[in-house]
Amino acid sequence: MKRVILLIATNIAVMLVLSIAAQLLGINRFITAGGLNMGSLLAFAGLMGFGGAFISLWMSKTMAKWSTGARVIEQPSNETERWLLFTVRKLADRAGLPMPEVAVYEGEPNAFATGASKSNSLVAVSTGLLSSMTEQEVEAVLAHEIAHIQNGDMVTLTLIQGVVNTFVFFLARVVGYVVDNFLRRNDEESSSGTGIGYFITVIVCEIVFGILASFIVMYFSRQREYRADAGAAKLLGSPQPMIAALQRLGGVHAGELPQNMAASGISGGAGLMGLMSSHPSLESRIAALQAAR
Repeated sequence: MKRVILLIATNIAVMLVLSIAAQLLGINRFITAGGLNMGSLLAFAGLMGFGGAFISLWMSKTMAKWSTGARVIEQPSNETERWLLFTVRKLADRAGLPMPEVAVYEGEPNAFATGASKSNSLVAVSTGLLSSMTEQEVEAVLAHEIAHIQNGDMVTLTLIQGVVNTFVFFLARVVGYVVDNFLRRNDEESSSGTGIGYFITVIVCEIVFGILASFIVMYFSRQREYRADAGAAKLLGSPQPMIAALQRLGGVHAGELPQNMAASGISGGAGLMGLMSSHPSLESRIAALQAAR
């Protein structure tokens, strides 16, 4: 419960900061007596769209630790933790990356990588994954997460999210303004301010456009999973360990990550015939690796 409250409070704080920034910059006053100021509206939409995405990226490691209870390994306390640090360092060296933070969290089989940059990243694995896989399979999962960092996937997905968020904010307010003007066309005061029609339309459009935008974001998320699988095969010198790890995942109940981190895990659920899934099916990923042999 404490983690949920922290996440909600953080999201509220982000929106408050962005709203204050928009107020100080004067770009939240995009509806004038003369109509919509498209330049101000685009600047406002860009601030809200990219601002929220990049603040989330900047806070991603902290949020990941809060939401999963992940414990960063500062000094290994057992052989498993020593092996984890050694393996991650070996893979990071092969990928030409600085050593990321390594963490363990309690939960069913899953793992994730996050962080604002290649030099400020975190790789975390669950206790369930460590107990259900062989060392070779765990190493493949770690290589997959290192490949995500090497590919800059966190930043790439943030940029894509920022672009679609900007369009959602922008288009929702344009449609809201048009609908409100239509509904108030016989109102003598319709030339100034906005009515209830504007606010209702904006809310509805943000929901509808947000769902449509999710199809785009999830498509790119699925593509990065294929690239990370291929990157793991390259780091390990063979696709077989990654194939074995994915096959093992198919035989266990994979743990679900918090919603804000679902796209970061080694495994993710499908939805709406896969179009809203952050991950391709395990069968598709295995087939792609086998085809690349």
